[in-house]
Amino acid sequence: MAYLFLLGAITAEVIGTSLLKATDGFTRLWPTLGLAVAYLSAFGLLSLAVKDIPVGVAYAVWSGLGTAAIVAIGAAFLGEPLSVTKVVGTALVIAGVVVLNLGGAH
Repeated sequence: MAYLFLLGAITAEVIGTSLLKATDGFTRLWPTLGLAVAYLSAFGLLSLAVKDIPVGVAYAVWSGLGTAAIVAIGAAFLGEPLSVTKVVGTALVIAGVVVLNLGGAH
């Protein structure tokens, strides 16, 4: 169940981060409220996940998968360029999460 909470936290954080540009510096009400709800949900779900998952592992998975998802969303929907450097950097973040989990961190 803890990993479902973690997956929900990642999803909520990615939704919130995706809305960041639409807030226009927090001057647009609905995107700003959506962002706030998404981030509050993300942290609430993350707090439930760390009851059973070591916080270092949970945070590494949360930030690594969230980063990869945001890079993909930025390239696919927000018109952000996707360079070799960005792809390699994202792959290294994911590799770090894998190594952390394989290294017996839990």
